Amino acid sequence: MVLTIDIGNTRIKGAVFEGDILLELFFFDKKELQEKMENIIRKHQKISDLVIASVGNLDKQDFLLFENLLNVHFVTHKDTFPFRNKYETPETLGIDRMVLAAGAVLSYPSKNRLVIDAGTCVTYDFIDAQDNYLGGAISPGLRLRYESLHDYTSKLPLLTLESPKSFIGDSTSQSMHSGIVNGLVLEIDGFINEYKVSNSNFIIILTGGDADFLAKRLKNTIFANSNFLLESLNQTFQYKIKND
Repeated sequence: MVLTIDIGNTRIKGAVFEGDILLELFFFDKKELQEKMENIIRKHQKISDLVIASVGNLDKQDFLLFENLLNVHFVTHKDTFPFRNKYETPETLGIDRMVLAAGAVLSYPSKNRLVIDAGTCVTYDFIDAQDNYLGGAISPGLRLRYESLHDYTSKLPLLTLESPKSFIGDSTSQSMHSGIVNGLVLEIDGFINEYKVSNSNFIIILTGGDADFLAKRLKNTIFANSNFLLESLNQTFQYKIKND
């Protein structure tokens, strides 16, 4: 059994896998790490490997505490991935984006793939049908957009995510909801349409914490899977074992 851990900018997500089967999901704050990890290991005593991808700030030593119980693996740029990295600055490509790209290649062979991860940031990653990772884009996610409007203006309130009542906001709060939510939806649909112009045999995977909220608002056909990063971590680990 494998425990995959995704350390994001705001929280930690984990999943236990037996082969390709996802048995259980976990979500917790960074300050709860040791307690939650101990509970997971106690509950699933057949876990043999801990696989970690991190974009957030967390000391590796926090996980190395479990080395006496599990084989601990930190995913790095030096690992074996099932694609050719054509990024101009490959050492700066986020591990989370590399794992998502690997999952797209392994899950959807011989297709052009666009992976959209809607979390704190929204990342777009394109891998062509020949398994070349070509790059993508990064923009602010929903939460960052709300916070930015509040932090960088003198009078706009800090709102929480809410579906706009209409496209035309009839109050300051509704105008903000419309601008943020509809703005991001139009952005995502716009990116997809641009990729479609020059790519056929095309698949779009939407993941991340806001995937479910956004999926039903998009005009394009997508595969929405909020657990795709955790599943891709497991797939990437299995691929590494077979190909190292």
